[in-house]
Amino acid sequence: MYRILVVDDAATVRMYHRKLLGDAGWHAEEALNGVEALERIHSQEGDEAFDLYVVDVNMPRMDGYSFVRELRRLEPRHQAPVVMVSTEAQRQDVDAALDAGANAYLVKPAQPLDLVLSAALLLGDRQAARAATQGVRT
Repeated sequence: MYRILVVDDAATVRMYHRKLLGDAGWHAEEALNGVEALERIHSQEGDEAFDLYVVDVNMPRMDGYSFVRELRRLEPRHQAPVVMVSTEAQRQDVDAALDAGANAYLVKPAQPLDLVLSAALLLGDRQAARAATQGVRT
């Protein structure tokens, strides 16, 4: 089962994202900010590494950009994809996230299909991607 770390200082957003990701069949855990997320990552042993990070931009103690830059300096087993999710919607915000090392960027409030499909694609979970798009007409 894929493990996802949701990093956001807003409890309601963390619960919303955790529920969406859990409903897709993944195990989602939470961290309040970038510092707590790094502590969680450093406390992992063996094969416990996260498979995906869903990260807010604006957080106290350590913002999302700083967290992603620090994450990208860690050993290879922690190098999972990152989806940044923020209320910041300007092109410069997307560029800053990608420059920091993020793989995708969504604007809050993230639509359920967008979050789950982005996660499924980054995880390589074809079954979840198909399930997320069932009923969506092209």
